[in-house]
Amino acid sequence: MNHESLSYRIFKIGNASLLILIVVAMVFPYLNVLAYALNDPTDSQFGGLTFYPRELSFANFEMLLTNSAIIQSTLISVLRVVIGTAFALLVQYTCAYAFTLKGLQGKGAILIFLMIPMYFGGGLIPVYLLYSKMHLLNNFLVYILPVSFSLYNMVIIRSFLYTIPDSLAESARIDGANEFVIMLRIYVPLSMPILAVMALWTAVYHWNDWTTTLYFVTDQKLNTLQYILMQILKEGERMASMFQEAIRAGIASGTNTQTQVTPQAIRAANIILTTIPIVIVYPFLQKHFVKGITLGAVKE
Repeated sequence: MNHESLSYRIFKIGNASLLILIVVAMVFPYLNVLAYALNDPTDSQFGGLTFYPRELSFANFEMLLTNSAIIQSTLISVLRVVIGTAFALLVQYTCAYAFTLKGLQGKGAILIFLMIPMYFGGGLIPVYLLYSKMHLLNNFLVYILPVSFSLYNMVIIRSFLYTIPDSLAESARIDGANEFVIMLRIYVPLSMPILAVMALWTAVYHWNDWTTTLYFVTDQKLNTLQYILMQILKEGERMASMFQEAIRAGIASGTNTQTQVTPQAIRAANIILTTIPIVIVYPFLQKHFVKGITLGAVKE
């Protein structure tokens, strides 16, 4: 019978304790935000909430979901995530596959050319002028085209493709298959783990980004959900500040809780609304996510 040494048991206990602390540190803040989101807005002002609402109320979510711009912006965000993620995977994967081909001439020079924008940028004004010349302002494609390629993601995909045996591609070439057939029928099915990782990263970026709308979109029909929620949050903070100033000036009564705005409750509801899709999708991609991260870095 194998007996664990004292030092190993201490290590296991310490490791388990550390993992529990990490889980608590990550889960408890989210539960606290959820409690504020589901709590009565007026009652939330008194604080003291932990991980469950003191007075259950859906008023915060009703305030957000009854906004006429929410449905339109949600549709735009969903379309951006789906189309933007699919197009980015297409561009990055085909580029990564091309870099694995031994017959590609000038791979080093091309790689350096693609690497330059990672270290040097023109700033916001040149980018704005460039998008204007390309007619991307107030255009849905401004969400898709500028971020369709990432050298970092491409290099990770390329590293993963190097783990696939060359003999598979060579056998297909002997049978007369061209590079597109080899990529689609051999490499793509074997690359699902890394594609899941890249899809998750790209989808999270598209879902959370609101600065693109702020800088390059003025057409309200193209506003994204994150941008609308940011506006609602800022408006709530502004109204709360004005109300507090009115109380101090004696213009409004502090006991009239019906007109009080609670930015903390709105912020909590915003966080829950924006994170729910990622929280729902992540468990389905977790298996591929872990495999894709580790397999591309492990060499036998």
